[in-house]
Amino acid sequence: MPKISVTSKLDGIRSWSLQALDTCPGSIESPGVLVDACKGCYATTGNYRYPNVKAPREFNRQDWQRVEWVDDMVQELQNDRFFRWLDSGDLYSLALAEKVLEVMQRTPWCMHWLPTRMYKFPKFLQVLRTMQALPNVSVRFSADSINGEYIPGLHGSVIGPSADTFQDHAGASLCRAYEHGGKCNGCRACWDKSISLICYPAHGQKMARVIMMKRG
Repeated sequence: MPKISVTSKLDGIRSWSLQALDTCPGSIESPGVLVDACKGCYATTGNYRYPNVKAPREFNRQDWQRVEWVDDMVQELQNDRFFRWLDSGDLYSLALAEKVLEVMQRTPWCMHWLPTRMYKFPKFLQVLRTMQALPNVSVRFSADSINGEYIPGLHGSVIGPSADTFQDHAGASLCRAYEHGGKCNGCRACWDKSISLICYPAHGQKMARVIMMKRG
């Protein structure tokens, strides 16, 4: 059966995840170099480093290839009204993306949120656009910058050094988890298809170091 995670930040909303970086081809800017947003990845620090946390993500990388996986995921989500895909990792395989799409199509009662960088690869675009067209799915293409820069109409989420970075981002929604101990605290903006851009103030010591190095 699929291994489902529960992260405290999401108010108990569940997620299905893979190991960070190992399944993130979109995180690579050039050989051996990560894009800025991935250099401070939270999913490579803290509890994410422990073997017992890595184990279900490594399990999922093999498990999704089972013929019965889609049916099992649909059954698993019977009582979920919100679900997050990939609080770590990404849709590294087109076959996986197609299976996730089928799960989304077969669970119309559940709102799905999927952040991804796989839009950079043309062969993934059709399945991602099909996901985006579903009324119960919010696919957010992640920007690579950590200074608030993004491409309007393409990116659905972006990181900046602080909340002040986003004062002129009209129509965007600022993630205020930093005001609530790092938790969503009832906010469901990331799942809201009417919100085109989510702005995330940087958090964590690792990301702070990346920002400092970027500034020189």
